[in-house]
Amino acid sequence: MPNMDWSKLNHLQLGRYAEYFAKMEFASFGLEVFSSEVDDRGVDFIVKDNQQRYCEIQVKSLRSLNYTFMQKSKFNIDNPNLYLTLLLFKQDQMPNVFLIPSTTWREPNEVFVDKDYDKPGQTSKPEYGINISRKNMDKIEEYKFKDIIKTFM
Repeated sequence: MPNMDWSKLNHLQLGRYAEYFAKMEFASFGLEVFSSEVDDRGVDFIVKDNQQRYCEIQVKSLRSLNYTFMQKSKFNIDNPNLYLTLLLFKQDQMPNVFLIPSTTWREPNEVFVDKDYDKPGQTSKPEYGINISRKNMDKIEEYKFKDIIKTFM
């Protein structure tokens, strides 16, 4: 049984753990997983599904209900083969894993947001984000890994 005291890991360690954990989740379903040598395009790894389709996977991890985002320049919501694997780490528990198609952001809402930062004085790069709170967990639950992975089979 792995250590589940997530507070012992710094931000980079948790992110690396999440990426490896996500790879193993895909592999446990018999899918082929290919690591990318450089993460300069927002793709952490590639998965080959049972229909011989290659899917790009970006991984994000959170320790608490919070907000996370992907830069628009590295997350193309018009790519039906791009997915976000989100891992939520709760102290002393294995992470909850979600698999969210990039196309989800085509219709932004209070959970799956689209921010352009194009108003005067705003300097952040445009992003797609996820607001994760108790109030909207039901919308996130729709993307439980164990349910969405079936589309890969």
